[in-house]
Amino acid sequence: MRACQCGIQSVTRPKTRLELSFTKSSFYSMPCEVAARFLILYGSQRGQAQSIAEEICQQAAEHGFTADINCLSNQHKYNLDSEIQPVVFVVSTTGDGDPPDTAQKFVRKIKNKSLPHNHFSHLHYALLALGDTNYANFCNGGKTIDSRLQQLGAKHFYATGHADDGTGLEVVVDPWIEGLWDALKKTFSSMATSDQQDTDLSDCTQDNFHKNASGQEKYKSDLEVDLHLLKLSETDSQKGKAITSDSIDVETLSTVLVASLKQSVPPLSESALNVPALPASYLEVRLEKVSTEGETVPSDKDGYHEVSISKAVQLTQDDAVKTAISLELDISEQNLAYQPGDAFDILCPNRASEVEELLLRLDLQTQKNCAVQVNLLKNSSKKAAKIPLRIPQNGSLQFILTWCLEIRRAPNKAFVRALADFTQNSSEKRRLLELCSKEGSADYNSFVRDANVCLLDLLRAFPSCLPPLSLLFEHLPKLQPRAYSAASSSLQHPGKVHFVFNVVELPARPEHPARTGLCTGWLAGHVSSILWPLGTVPASERLGTSAQPKVHVRPRPSSTFHLPADLSVPVVMVGPGTGVAPFIGFLQQREKEREANQEATFGETWLFFGCRHKDKDFLFREELERFAHNGTLSHLIVCFSRDEPDAAGTINRPTYVQHNLSLHAKNVASILIKDKGSLYVCGWVQNINSLTFFFHVYGHILLTRNETISHDFTGMQRT
Repeated sequence: MRACQCGIQSVTRPKTRLELSFTKSSFYSMPCEVAARFLILYGSQRGQAQSIAEEICQQAAEHGFTADINCLSNQHKYNLDSEIQPVVFVVSTTGDGDPPDTAQKFVRKIKNKSLPHNHFSHLHYALLALGDTNYANFCNGGKTIDSRLQQLGAKHFYATGHADDGTGLEVVVDPWIEGLWDALKKTFSSMATSDQQDTDLSDCTQDNFHKNASGQEKYKSDLEVDLHLLKLSETDSQKGKAITSDSIDVETLSTVLVASLKQSVPPLSESALNVPALPASYLEVRLEKVSTEGETVPSDKDGYHEVSISKAVQLTQDDAVKTAISLELDISEQNLAYQPGDAFDILCPNRASEVEELLLRLDLQTQKNCAVQVNLLKNSSKKAAKIPLRIPQNGSLQFILTWCLEIRRAPNKAFVRALADFTQNSSEKRRLLELCSKEGSADYNSFVRDANVCLLDLLRAFPSCLPPLSLLFEHLPKLQPRAYSAASSSLQHPGKVHFVFNVVELPARPEHPARTGLCTGWLAGHVSSILWPLGTVPASERLGTSAQPKVHVRPRPSSTFHLPADLSVPVVMVGPGTGVAPFIGFLQQREKEREANQEATFGETWLFFGCRHKDKDFLFREELERFAHNGTLSHLIVCFSRDEPDAAGTINRPTYVQHNLSLHAKNVASILIKDKGSLYVCGWVQNINSLTFFFHVYGHILLTRNETISHDFTGMQRT
């Protein structure tokens, strides 16, 4: 229900139960130990790994298991040295491929060189690693733990999963969890003692397993359980039904030929659905009428500093496909130190118009200035429930929805499942259940994840969905800062830092209206009063007289993405589009180092850059040409993918960065391999694998010619 006045929002969720139907031989084939125990350990930086671990924990009971769950940081609550039951790890990645902060102590412990090679020989485990292929060192946090456990003798009982946030974690996470239960059954069977094995279930052979379409083993036992989700009235008198299309009023379904966010087509629309369990509610929300004036942004307890934007310049022409903007931040008063290659986190809010629409949709617009108090719901079935740190106590509702919760994020399947339970129209509820079901995975990927559909889009599409505020607080993730690479050197710009971004344009789709990226759109609007078009005003006059906008930033140092300390080491940089930004900082740094060390020997510098049009979006053109002219940049290799050939004989000119890399590969590979050079890639992560293969090919050519190889490619700096 929705509270009409400030006060407690009391929500009673529909009760559910599971109806089990057994085959004739069910009871005598069941093992004596009904609920086998396993341990779940998670390392989470932003809450995603924790959320997935909690989902596994919740599903465990449905599959006949008992799960203990702990954060890796709580080492006093578990002991892997003596753990004989299976262990499931869920580990995210942060920074430059580092394990999350909550796993750092655990990693240091298992990396102790004094541990014997068989230290974990008793341990059976599975690991789900989370990462993002838009960044280097994909899933390296989980891979680090996985590799070390293997070195210490631990054994996999289930293949490691690598989930990509760049394409959608659910693509890997959902099938990985689905296969986990059969792997656990097999593991418990093989680990059982002889007296526990004296049952039909323990008589496991390869015949008890079959492979599904993806080749994954599936367990087949004599125990066949049909699960039907039953929705009960308060008096438990209503007869439950399996979730099938027959339980929907077919007269309310319109005939459609093409699937959409709102409607499905056969066979999905006619299928029985395997839906995830309803997530347990665990929060109680109070809205109290007290003054919450003065709130602007989250507190600086996380190391954020308020700084002025002293300059804003558009780097592209107005008719360019993308709009690139360079910002200069004045960090002199905060005395923030950085190196070229470091990044800065920028705090950005949700759109004010979207927050207002969400408040209106929830019928809470008159209570937006009420103070929020959150408590744990009594008698919640959620294990290890705790109030999320992302929700500040006594902050106003508007403040929390603006600065604390990511309302633009595509809802995961658990959230969609929970929303379905607060949807009154049967057709709309059926569609939400389809989207979160196993059978509807393709529709979820197409119409929710890939379409960048957010909570507000779902509420527009399904008007009878009326979720309580507590549900949003339970499922909406923390609004994360956005990271941008420094595009300057403090040697050339003391007290200032520059960064560059493209304004992300999301065109209108049937699922949502046109909009800009959350942070890039906000920044573009934030600096509109001081933004100078490219080439209109001399640099010294671009400060203007307008009041300087403010932003909150936090340094994000890199552990690897820096110029070599040895000035003689050659450097190859690959940075198409805005990927060139950190290399501007590199070259500014190298230019100043050359001025200060005129007798020193400097290694060659190569830059491969590409864009669409030479005269529309060649970022930092004047500065790059200056670097090439004064020798700071040894080789500037550029290409323009959309320009027409400008002269006879140029029909085969390079179109993309990879074409130029192909033309220069032998020389570049020689520099990198023979001369121990460093390779830096930014903005082109999806092609790193092909790039690696490319240079390995030319390295092999050098080897076959018996030329001296002084440094293997795999040991190079590749970030």
